[in-house]
Amino acid sequence: MDLISNGWFSEVQNELWPGQSFSLKVKKVLHKEDSKFQNIQIVETENYGMCLILDGIIQCTLRDEFSYQEMISFLPLCLHPNPKKVLIVGGGDGGVAREVVKHPQVEEVHQVEIDDRVVELSKQYLPSMACGFENPKLKLTIGDGFEYMKNHSNEFDVIITDSSDPVGPAVSLFQESYYELMKNALKDGGIVCSQGGSFWLDIEHIKKTMDGCGQHFAKVAYAVTSVPSYPCGHIGFVIGSLNKNQVFKTPTKKFENSEIDSLNLKYYSSEVHASAFALPRWVEKHLYK
Repeated sequence: MDLISNGWFSEVQNELWPGQSFSLKVKKVLHKEDSKFQNIQIVETENYGMCLILDGIIQCTLRDEFSYQEMISFLPLCLHPNPKKVLIVGGGDGGVAREVVKHPQVEEVHQVEIDDRVVELSKQYLPSMACGFENPKLKLTIGDGFEYMKNHSNEFDVIITDSSDPVGPAVSLFQESYYELMKNALKDGGIVCSQGGSFWLDIEHIKKTMDGCGQHFAKVAYAVTSVPSYPCGHIGFVIGSLNKNQVFKTPTKKFENSEIDSLNLKYYSSEVHASAFALPRWVEKHLYK
């Protein structure tokens, strides 16, 4: 799969975002291969640093990855009163693990990633992200997230799903049956957070995902963050809580600025947490009708 033309990578995906693409000027192609599951490319770009591309879709760039990693991690962690045990599904680049282990209340992190090649290549080319794998709090399992959760019930406080976009094998991670699996793997009062897509691209898909989540979780919300290298420059998260009194805009755990800095958080704060749930009126009306 040759994704580079005249020194540029263009993210063309006619199923997910037809008629548009985001392009990055490439300095050098560092690695490309077909693993058992997907095409993997790692390139060095002119303005966004290292970039991981799976099946032609940008997963992360070093320029802006922290926005996504911090928000998908700290939004659910700071909503839970005591997130001691966390499960990460996906996240083979290590970025989510890097953020989750920072949280002072987190004692144990289990991660299930299906493609060991993403993990190994991230360790080689994206060490500032893959450093999460080296933390003693973390236990990494190479395998299928569905099968893993079937064998772990009533075990986790928070489950974070860092998946690719809803095309191909990842489609199942957006369906109602997946939320049922996650609910069964959670302890009472547990929280889930999953990559939820952009409302500019497919608000109906977000609504369908939230409805599926709502069949198993007492409270459901959608939050957003800014990521320039993602389609439309932002991405959202679908968050579900088993706590019927959950107030998503108000974090249970609030960090002072000095704590934010000591944790090396560059995007997340209690103020950003609250603002992530403030949606344009047309989006709010559509998702919460």
